[in-house]
Amino acid sequence: MAEQPSSTSSETQIPTQESVDSQVQAEEGASSSNSTSSNSLTLEQKYEIVRSIGEECIQEEELKNLLAKKPQPICYDGFEPSGRMHIAQGVLKTINVNKLVSAGCKVKIWIADWFAQLNNKMGGDLKKIRTVGEYLIEIWKATGMNLEGVEFLWSSEEINSRAHEYWPLVMDIARRNKLPRIMRCSQIMGRSDQDELSAAQIFYPCMQCADVFFLKADICQLGMDQRKVNVLAREYCDDIKRKNKPIILSHHMLPGLQQGQEKMSKSDPSSSIFMEDEEAEVNVKIKKAYCPPQIVDGNPCLEYLKYIIFPWFREFEVERKVENGGNK
Repeated sequence: MAEQPSSTSSETQIPTQESVDSQVQAEEGASSSNSTSSNSLTLEQKYEIVRSIGEECIQEEELKNLLAKKPQPICYDGFEPSGRMHIAQGVLKTINVNKLVSAGCKVKIWIADWFAQLNNKMGGDLKKIRTVGEYLIEIWKATGMNLEGVEFLWSSEEINSRAHEYWPLVMDIARRNKLPRIMRCSQIMGRSDQDELSAAQIFYPCMQCADVFFLKADICQLGMDQRKVNVLAREYCDDIKRKNKPIILSHHMLPGLQQGQEKMSKSDPSSSIFMEDEEAEVNVKIKKAYCPPQIVDGNPCLEYLKYIIFPWFREFEVERKVENGGNK
């Protein structure tokens, strides 16, 4: 563990325990009017709704305490505007966000345009990245995301407006971690440990870790593929002696349509169902999908039923001929 400095300059605004406590007190009054829809829920009901989103939760007891003490917890989610939107990013995210809002949470969606540029998405062209980001927001609106409890924040705008807070935080995280620890987080960029990373991509995890504190997030609501950098944020809390650690609520990753594809990929159109796909195109993709009889594990069609169809429609009917047992 890195050595604790004897003093911290007020200009760096590292998130100490005192600042967390004062933030909670200030937000309790301001958030009360925004949580009327969740007031009828018991603490246990709120917990069950929020916990249902995560395939993994670090830590469950901390989540219960947070929901008991703070009327409107802040949930952080983020995305790189990097191309077309598939149903995992479109429908599944909408389902999860609406659950959080119904439980009284405020969701801050971090539109990571600078991060997309660092990761060389859209050729690093920030204007194109901006256009993609606006397109994705419009899809979420059309999908039915409850925007009353959602705030979209562009990373370039927010960081520029509060650079005096952001960059000292990034630098503090960077100096407290060895390079191998940071490189182990390369998965968050869709990279493996074996990929040749640019200097910008090595800096990326330090920035994403800083985002958690910069956005004053109580809950990191991201996919399982972002787990490592969220754990890094909790480790950073140990370094700065902060008791209130961000809770990690990692949602399930929808697999691709082909056998062995653990994650839906935008780069492989045959593995993904995109939000603007026509019905005929979706039908063709589903018919070609990996779906062996009597096999549940690794079956993408059954996963889509579990994580997309049932949460959205509550039921699913299999149409069969009478001689095959009829509809079920």
